[in-house]
Amino acid sequence: MNQHGALAILVGGGPAPGINSVIGAATIRGALDGASVLGIRDGFEWIMQGDIDHVTPLTIDDVSRIHFRGGSQIGISRANPTSDPHHLENAVLSLLRLGVSQLVTIGGDDTAFSAMKLLEEARGRLRVVHVPKTIDNDLDLPAYVDTFGFQTARHFGVDIVKNLMVDAKTTSRWYFVTAMGRKAGHLALGIGKAAGATLTLIPEEFHPQRIRLKTVVDTLVGAIIKRLSHGRRDGVAILAEGLVLSIDPADLAHVDEVEKDAHGHVRIDEVNISEILKAQVRTRLRGFGLKATMVAKNIGYELRCADPIPFDMEYTRDLGYCAAKYLLAGGSGMMISIQAGNLVPIPFEKLVDPQTGRTKVRMVDTRSTRYAIARRYMIRIRRDDFDDASELAKFAACAGLSLDDFCREFQYLVDDEPPGLVVSLSEPPGGDASHAHD
Repeated sequence: MNQHGALAILVGGGPAPGINSVIGAATIRGALDGASVLGIRDGFEWIMQGDIDHVTPLTIDDVSRIHFRGGSQIGISRANPTSDPHHLENAVLSLLRLGVSQLVTIGGDDTAFSAMKLLEEARGRLRVVHVPKTIDNDLDLPAYVDTFGFQTARHFGVDIVKNLMVDAKTTSRWYFVTAMGRKAGHLALGIGKAAGATLTLIPEEFHPQRIRLKTVVDTLVGAIIKRLSHGRRDGVAILAEGLVLSIDPADLAHVDEVEKDAHGHVRIDEVNISEILKAQVRTRLRGFGLKATMVAKNIGYELRCADPIPFDMEYTRDLGYCAAKYLLAGGSGMMISIQAGNLVPIPFEKLVDPQTGRTKVRMVDTRSTRYAIARRYMIRIRRDDFDDASELAKFAACAGLSLDDFCREFQYLVDDEPPGLVVSLSEPPGGDASHAHD
């Protein structure tokens, strides 16, 4: 039996499929060990103000079937207790007033950072573990370990894109689909590659850090021209929303669709990148005497509270069980992960980037086999297009340009194209090693 106070559960950030599974499993494990379990409603929002009235006692009967459902039984919020020392102190004191001695936080990189700072502020009065959650899949875990909710979000995202692809072909139009992923392009790439979308654009593929808006526009225009040259007027482009944070703000300042604050600065958080690109691509195509019907579509909110698929259902129940078990055994200061089927606690301090002081973000590895294959299946201007005079002539004719003019307009797009996949075969006895290039 647990004699060390209540176990509390708190969810921060945005929704992700599987939250309820974590809550349910942690509650059941805690209750079976004799701990009272409390659900802290709406993340840090109330307790960081010293308000302890928004709390829900959790029992096995309350949670025994919630793992089937999306959303969060105890709500969620993006409230940040680390922005003000008083808020952080209030959060700790509120938990202590509630008789809490151990806390499970569920969230992404920001919530992980808050959990780490809360533990520091508690100075031994609380034990804290964090369960990583984000459909963005961008927490600093090994490449083969997804954050929970990602696979479910991708699953339902692919269903949406599949239907848009049929509509695009039926109506001869292009869809520009923006997928969530504020910092990294995992979800966009995961949806685009699985669905076989025409192309997917993620911030990680561009160099340097600041992307020029023209480069993104020309990448899309080049894809449209390439499709037209092969007799296709349709396509679906998946865009990671993080592109907008990487585009040079100066390139957006003149765009009418971009919201600006009282000082005339671009409100990055309000930028609808798919609408902006639609307008810019239309203008660029007009310069070549071309037209294309384009529709901007954002997906993300449709995915965040979906019922988890079995993968995430099992995964999150394991995470919730391990989080409670680790706390009840006296552990603290860890992010809970399951790697190769085993519990692997990761110390909070290993999550922090020493240069920024914030939690590390896992980006898409554009040198990986997975990404190389994704690029190979995309319809977009490629380096080898400029080595094929016949193909190049089709593109140029479609755009009403000479070969030289087409190269001047679009060849720069392949300057930073990653190399194709090279497969090295083991050397057979008495023979030479072989290499397959793509």
